[in-house]
Amino acid sequence: EGMNNGFDVLYHNMKHGHLSTKDLADFIRERATIEEAYSKSMTKLAKSVNNYTQLGTFVPVWDIFKTSTEKLASCHSDLVRRLQELIKEVHKYGDEQIKTYKKTKEDVSGTLEAVQNIQSITQALQKSKENYSAKCVEQERLKKEGATQREVDKAAVKSKKATDTYKLYVEKYAAVKSVFEQKMTETAQKFQDIEETHLLRMKEIIESLSNTIKEIHLQIGEVHEEFINNMTNTTVESLIQKFAESKGTGKERPGPIEFEECNKSSAVEGIKPRKRKPFGLSGIMKKEKDTESVTPHALPLLQHGVPPTGDSPPQTSGCPGKWLSHHPWRYSESM
Repeated sequence: EGMNNGFDVLYHNMKHGHLSTKDLADFIRERATIEEAYSKSMTKLAKSVNNYTQLGTFVPVWDIFKTSTEKLASCHSDLVRRLQELIKEVHKYGDEQIKTYKKTKEDVSGTLEAVQNIQSITQALQKSKENYSAKCVEQERLKKEGATQREVDKAAVKSKKATDTYKLYVEKYAAVKSVFEQKMTETAQKFQDIEETHLLRMKEIIESLSNTIKEIHLQIGEVHEEFINNMTNTTVESLIQKFAESKGTGKERPGPIEFEECNKSSAVEGIKPRKRKPFGLSGIMKKEKDTESVTPHALPLLQHGVPPTGDSPPQTSGCPGKWLSHHPWRYSESM
Protein backbone atom coordinates (compact mmCIF):
# COMPACT_ATOMS: atom_id res chain seq x y z
CA GLU A 1 0.00 0.00 0.00
CA GLY A 2 2.94 2.30 0.70
CA MET A 3 4.13 1.96 -2.89
CA ASN A 4 0.64 2.73 -4.18
CA ASN A 5 0.56 5.97 -2.18
CA GLY A 6 4.12 6.66 -3.31
CA PHE A 7 2.99 7.29 -6.88
CA ASP A 8 0.46 9.87 -5.69
CA VAL A 9 3.10 11.60 -3.51
CA LEU A 10 5.67 11.76 -6.32
CA TYR A 11 3.14 12.92 -8.93
CA HIS A 12 1.89 15.79 -6.78
CA ASN A 13 5.42 16.67 -5.68
CA MET A 14 6.26 17.21 -9.36
CA LYS A 15 3.45 19.78 -9.55
CA HIS A 16 4.63 21.44 -6.35
CA GLY A 17 7.85 22.27 -8.18
CA HIS A 18 5.94 24.72 -10.34
CA LEU A 19 4.54 26.45 -7.22
CA SER A 20 8.11 26.88 -5.93
CA THR A 21 9.10 28.46 -9.25
CA LYS A 22 6.22 30.94 -9.03
CA ASP A 23 7.15 31.77 -5.42
CA LEU A 24 10.79 32.34 -6.40
CA ALA A 25 9.67 34.74 -9.16
CA ASP A 26 7.52 36.60 -6.59
CA PHE A 27 10.45 36.79 -4.17
CA ILE A 28 12.78 38.26 -6.82
CA ARG A 29 10.05 40.71 -7.87
CA GLU A 30 9.68 41.92 -4.28
CA ARG A 31 13.44 42.35 -4.05
CA ALA A 32 13.38 44.40 -7.27
CA THR A 33 10.59 46.57 -5.83
CA ILE A 34 12.71 47.28 -2.74
CA GLU A 35 15.74 48.13 -4.88
CA GLU A 36 13.65 50.41 -7.09
CA ALA A 37 12.27 52.29 -4.07
CA TYR A 38 15.83 52.63 -2.71
CA SER A 39 17.09 53.94 -6.05
CA LYS A 40 14.31 56.54 -6.25
CA SER A 41 15.00 57.65 -2.67
CA MET A 42 18.71 58.06 -3.43
CA THR A 43 17.90 60.08 -6.57
CA LYS A 44 15.66 62.32 -4.48
CA LEU A 45 18.42 62.70 -1.90
CA ALA A 46 20.93 63.67 -4.61
CA LYS A 47 18.55 66.36 -5.93
CA SER A 48 18.00 67.74 -2.41
CA VAL A 49 21.66 68.80 -2.35
CA ASN A 50 20.71 71.64 -4.71
CA ASN A 51 18.62 73.14 -1.90
CA TYR A 52 21.55 73.40 0.50
CA THR A 53 23.27 76.72 1.08
CA GLN A 54 25.74 77.76 -1.60
CA LEU A 55 27.62 80.01 0.82
CA GLY A 56 30.82 79.30 2.70
CA THR A 57 33.93 77.18 2.27
CA PHE A 58 32.07 73.82 2.55
CA VAL A 59 30.12 74.22 -0.73
CA PRO A 60 32.42 72.08 -2.98
CA VAL A 61 31.91 69.08 -0.68
CA TRP A 62 28.22 68.90 -1.60
CA ASP A 63 29.19 68.24 -5.22
CA ILE A 64 31.07 65.14 -4.06
CA PHE A 65 28.04 63.99 -2.06
CA LYS A 66 25.70 64.61 -5.00
CA THR A 67 27.85 62.72 -7.52
CA SER A 68 28.33 59.77 -5.16
CA THR A 69 24.63 59.56 -4.30
CA GLU A 70 23.63 59.71 -7.98
CA LYS A 71 26.04 56.86 -8.75
CA LEU A 72 24.62 54.77 -5.90
CA ALA A 73 21.09 55.39 -7.22
CA SER A 74 22.30 54.26 -10.65
CA CYS A 75 23.79 51.06 -9.19
CA HIS A 76 20.51 50.09 -7.56
CA SER A 77 18.59 51.03 -10.70
CA ASP A 78 20.87 48.72 -12.69
CA LEU A 79 20.15 45.94 -10.18
CA VAL A 80 16.40 46.46 -10.70
CA ARG A 81 16.82 46.09 -14.46
CA ARG A 82 18.86 42.90 -14.11
CA LEU A 83 16.42 41.40 -11.59
CA GLN A 84 13.55 42.05 -13.98
CA GLU A 85 15.45 40.19 -16.69
CA LEU A 86 15.98 37.30 -14.26
CA ILE A 87 12.22 37.22 -13.48
CA LYS A 88 11.56 36.75 -17.21
CA GLU A 89 13.92 33.75 -17.17
CA VAL A 90 12.08 32.26 -14.18
CA HIS A 91 8.71 32.67 -15.95
CA LYS A 92 10.17 31.05 -19.06
CA TYR A 93 11.33 28.10 -16.96
CA GLY A 94 7.85 27.92 -15.39
CA ASP A 95 6.31 27.56 -18.86
CA GLU A 96 8.81 24.78 -19.63
CA GLN A 97 7.79 23.02 -16.42
CA ILE A 98 4.11 22.95 -17.44
CA LYS A 99 5.04 21.39 -20.80
CA THR A 100 7.17 18.81 -18.98
CA TYR A 101 4.30 17.97 -16.64
CA LYS A 102 1.86 17.42 -19.50
CA LYS A 103 4.28 15.07 -21.26
CA THR A 104 5.06 13.24 -18.02
CA LYS A 105 1.36 12.76 -17.28
CA GLU A 106 1.03 10.94 -20.62
CA ASP A 107 4.21 8.94 -20.03
CA VAL A 108 3.11 7.69 -16.60
CA SER A 109 -0.48 6.83 -17.65
CA GLY A 110 0.52 3.13 -17.84
CA THR A 111 1.95 3.33 -14.33
CA LEU A 112 -1.23 5.01 -13.09
CA GLU A 113 -3.22 2.10 -14.55
CA ALA A 114 -0.92 -0.38 -12.82
CA VAL A 115 -1.41 1.50 -9.57
CA GLN A 116 -5.19 1.35 -9.93
CA ASN A 117 -5.00 -2.37 -10.80
CA ILE A 118 -2.90 -3.26 -7.81
CA GLN A 119 -5.15 -1.19 -5.55
CA SER A 120 -8.29 -3.00 -6.76
CA ILE A 121 -6.64 -6.47 -6.69
CA THR A 122 -5.34 -5.81 -3.18
CA GLN A 123 -8.85 -4.99 -1.98
CA ALA A 124 -10.29 -8.11 -3.72
CA LEU A 125 -7.49 -10.26 -2.27
CA GLN A 126 -8.22 -8.97 1.23
CA LYS A 127 -11.96 -9.74 0.88
CA SER A 128 -11.28 -13.22 -0.54
CA LYS A 129 -8.92 -13.91 2.34
CA GLU A 130 -11.54 -12.83 4.88
CA ASN A 131 -14.18 -14.95 3.10
CA TYR A 132 -11.83 -17.96 3.01
CA SER A 133 -11.12 -17.66 6.74
CA ALA A 134 -14.83 -17.33 7.56
CA LYS A 135 -15.76 -20.42 5.49
CA CYS A 136 -12.98 -22.53 7.05
CA VAL A 137 -14.07 -21.53 10.56
CA GLU A 138 -17.72 -22.29 9.69
CA GLN A 139 -16.82 -25.77 8.39
CA GLU A 140 -14.87 -26.60 11.56
CA ARG A 141 -17.66 -25.30 13.77
CA LEU A 142 -20.24 -27.52 12.10
CA LYS A 143 -17.96 -30.55 12.52
CA LYS A 144 -17.42 -29.89 16.24
CA GLU A 145 -21.09 -29.21 16.88
CA GLY A 146 -22.09 -32.52 15.21
CA ALA A 147 -24.05 -31.10 12.34
CA THR A 148 -25.51 -33.39 9.70
CA GLN A 149 -23.23 -34.73 7.02
CA ARG A 150 -25.19 -32.76 4.45
CA GLU A 151 -24.54 -29.47 6.30
CA VAL A 152 -20.88 -30.33 6.70
CA ASP A 153 -20.53 -31.23 3.00
CA LYS A 154 -22.30 -28.04 2.00
CA ALA A 155 -19.91 -25.99 4.18
CA ALA A 156 -16.95 -27.88 2.67
CA VAL A 157 -18.04 -26.93 -0.87
CA LYS A 158 -18.25 -23.24 0.15
CA SER A 159 -14.88 -23.49 1.90
CA LYS A 160 -13.23 -25.01 -1.21
CA LYS A 161 -14.72 -22.32 -3.44
CA ALA A 162 -13.47 -19.59 -1.06
CA THR A 163 -10.06 -21.27 -1.02
CA ASP A 164 -9.85 -21.37 -4.82
CA THR A 165 -10.93 -17.70 -5.08
CA TYR A 166 -8.37 -16.68 -2.48
CA LYS A 167 -5.59 -18.60 -4.29
CA LEU A 168 -6.64 -17.06 -7.60
CA TYR A 169 -6.36 -13.51 -6.20
CA VAL A 170 -2.98 -14.35 -4.69
CA GLU A 171 -1.78 -15.38 -8.17
CA LYS A 172 -3.37 -12.33 -9.81
CA TYR A 173 -1.81 -10.08 -7.21
CA ALA A 174 1.62 -11.56 -7.92
CA ALA A 175 1.23 -10.87 -11.67
CA VAL A 176 -0.11 -7.31 -11.17
CA LYS A 177 2.54 -6.63 -8.53
CA SER A 178 5.29 -7.58 -10.99
CA VAL A 179 3.95 -5.18 -13.62
CA PHE A 180 3.38 -2.45 -11.02
CA GLU A 181 6.91 -2.71 -9.59
CA GLN A 182 8.49 -2.54 -13.03
CA LYS A 183 6.46 0.47 -14.12
CA MET A 184 6.70 2.17 -10.72
CA THR A 185 10.49 1.79 -10.68
CA GLU A 186 10.72 3.42 -14.12
CA THR A 187 8.27 6.16 -13.15
CA ALA A 188 9.96 6.86 -9.82
CA GLN A 189 13.23 7.33 -11.69
CA LYS A 190 11.46 9.64 -14.14
CA PHE A 191 10.06 11.71 -11.25
CA GLN A 192 13.47 11.82 -9.62
CA ASP A 193 15.09 13.01 -12.87
CA ILE A 194 12.46 15.74 -13.12
CA GLU A 195 13.12 16.80 -9.51
CA GLU A 196 16.89 16.81 -9.96
CA THR A 197 16.56 18.90 -13.12
CA HIS A 198 14.14 21.22 -11.33
CA LEU A 199 16.36 21.72 -8.29
CA LEU A 200 19.45 22.24 -10.45
CA ARG A 201 17.56 24.86 -12.49
CA MET A 202 16.37 26.59 -9.31
CA LYS A 203 19.93 26.62 -7.96
CA GLU A 204 21.15 28.14 -11.25
CA ILE A 205 18.55 30.90 -10.94
CA ILE A 206 19.58 31.56 -7.33
CA GLU A 207 23.26 31.56 -8.34
CA SER A 208 22.45 34.08 -11.08
CA LEU A 209 20.59 36.17 -8.49
CA SER A 210 23.47 36.10 -6.00
CA ASN A 211 26.09 36.86 -8.69
CA THR A 212 24.05 39.82 -9.92
CA ILE A 213 23.74 41.22 -6.38
CA LYS A 214 27.46 40.57 -5.80
CA GLU A 215 28.44 42.48 -8.96
CA ILE A 216 26.26 45.44 -8.02
CA HIS A 217 27.68 45.46 -4.49
CA LEU A 218 31.20 45.54 -5.95
CA GLN A 219 30.15 48.58 -8.00
CA ILE A 220 28.68 50.16 -4.87
CA GLY A 221 31.98 49.46 -3.11
CA GLU A 222 33.84 51.26 -5.91
CA VAL A 223 31.52 54.26 -5.57
CA HIS A 224 32.20 54.40 -1.83
CA GLU A 225 35.94 54.06 -2.44
CA GLU A 226 35.78 56.92 -4.93
CA PHE A 227 33.86 59.01 -2.39
CA ILE A 228 36.50 58.35 0.29
CA ASN A 229 39.32 59.27 -2.13
CA ASN A 230 37.55 62.47 -3.21
CA MET A 231 37.03 63.47 0.42
CA THR A 232 40.67 62.67 1.22
CA ASN A 233 41.80 64.86 -1.68
CA THR A 234 39.47 67.64 -0.57
CA THR A 235 41.73 69.15 2.09
CA VAL A 236 40.97 72.07 4.34
CA GLU A 237 43.64 74.05 2.49
CA SER A 238 42.11 73.30 -0.92
CA LEU A 239 38.63 74.35 0.26
CA ILE A 240 39.94 77.65 1.58
CA GLN A 241 42.00 78.17 -1.59
CA LYS A 242 38.91 77.59 -3.78
CA PHE A 243 36.96 80.01 -1.66
CA ALA A 244 39.69 82.67 -1.93
CA GLU A 245 39.96 82.23 -5.71
CA SER A 246 36.21 82.49 -6.25
CA LYS A 247 35.68 85.49 -3.97
CA GLY A 248 39.02 87.36 -4.16
CA THR A 249 39.56 90.35 -6.49
CA GLY A 250 43.25 89.88 -7.24
CA LYS A 251 46.59 88.64 -5.88
CA GLU A 252 48.80 91.73 -6.31
CA ARG A 253 48.85 94.44 -3.67
CA PRO A 254 48.16 97.98 -4.83
CA GLY A 255 51.04 100.46 -4.88
CA PRO A 256 51.32 103.53 -2.62
CA ILE A 257 48.87 106.38 -3.14
CA GLU A 258 50.63 109.54 -4.25
CA PHE A 259 49.43 113.11 -3.72
CA GLU A 260 47.99 114.35 -6.99
CA GLU A 261 47.93 118.13 -7.50
CA CYS A 262 44.61 119.57 -8.39
CA ASN A 263 44.06 120.38 -12.05
CA LYS A 264 42.71 123.95 -11.73
CA SER A 265 41.96 124.40 -15.41
CA SER A 266 39.54 121.45 -15.24
CA ALA A 267 37.87 122.97 -12.23
CA VAL A 268 37.47 126.35 -14.00
CA GLU A 269 36.08 124.73 -17.11
CA GLY A 270 33.60 122.83 -15.00
CA ILE A 271 31.90 126.03 -13.74
CA LYS A 272 28.80 126.74 -15.77
CA PRO A 273 26.13 129.26 -14.81
CA ARG A 274 23.16 126.92 -14.92
CA LYS A 275 20.59 125.83 -12.46
CA ARG A 276 20.19 122.12 -11.78
CA LYS A 277 19.45 119.77 -8.96
CA PRO A 278 22.58 118.46 -7.25
CA PHE A 279 23.11 114.70 -7.58
CA GLY A 280 21.66 112.74 -4.68
CA LEU A 281 20.04 115.74 -2.91
CA SER A 282 16.44 115.35 -4.08
CA GLY A 283 14.07 115.96 -1.24
CA ILE A 284 16.62 117.91 0.78
CA MET A 285 16.59 121.07 -1.38
CA LYS A 286 13.52 123.19 -0.76
CA LYS A 287 13.24 124.93 -4.11
CA GLU A 288 14.91 124.86 -7.50
CA LYS A 289 16.20 128.44 -7.04
CA ASP A 290 18.28 127.32 -4.02
CA THR A 291 20.20 124.65 -5.95
CA GLU A 292 23.41 126.70 -6.19
CA SER A 293 23.71 127.11 -2.40
CA VAL A 294 24.73 124.02 -0.45
CA THR A 295 22.76 123.33 2.74
CA PRO A 296 24.53 122.12 5.91
CA HIS A 297 22.74 118.76 5.54
CA ALA A 298 24.24 118.20 2.10
CA LEU A 299 27.86 118.75 3.10
CA PRO A 300 28.50 115.25 4.47
CA LEU A 301 27.16 113.76 1.23
CA LEU A 302 29.51 115.88 -0.83
CA GLN A 303 32.43 114.93 1.35
CA HIS A 304 31.69 111.28 0.68
CA GLY A 305 32.03 111.30 -3.06
CA VAL A 306 28.92 113.08 -4.39
CA PRO A 307 30.00 115.08 -7.47
CA PRO A 308 30.43 118.72 -6.37
CA THR A 309 28.58 121.67 -7.79
CA GLY A 310 29.87 125.19 -7.75
CA ASP A 311 33.44 126.14 -6.96
CA SER A 312 34.47 123.15 -4.81
CA PRO A 313 37.55 121.41 -6.19
CA PRO A 314 36.84 117.92 -7.60
CA GLN A 315 37.98 114.93 -5.59
CA THR A 316 40.53 112.57 -7.05
CA SER A 317 38.48 109.88 -8.72
CA GLY A 318 39.32 106.23 -8.13
CA CYS A 319 41.89 106.76 -5.38
CA PRO A 320 39.91 105.68 -2.29
CA GLY A 321 38.75 102.43 -3.99
CA LYS A 322 42.05 101.40 -5.54
CA TRP A 323 43.26 99.35 -2.55
CA LEU A 324 39.89 97.67 -2.01
CA SER A 325 39.49 96.66 -5.63
CA HIS A 326 42.89 94.94 -5.82
CA HIS A 327 43.45 93.52 -2.36
CA PRO A 328 43.46 89.69 -2.38
CA TRP A 329 41.25 89.45 0.73
CA ARG A 330 38.51 91.79 -0.53
CA TYR A 331 35.39 89.81 -1.35
CA SER A 332 32.32 90.52 -3.39
CA GLU A 333 29.03 91.78 -2.07
CA SER A 334 27.68 88.23 -1.73
CA MET A 335 29.94 87.74 1.24
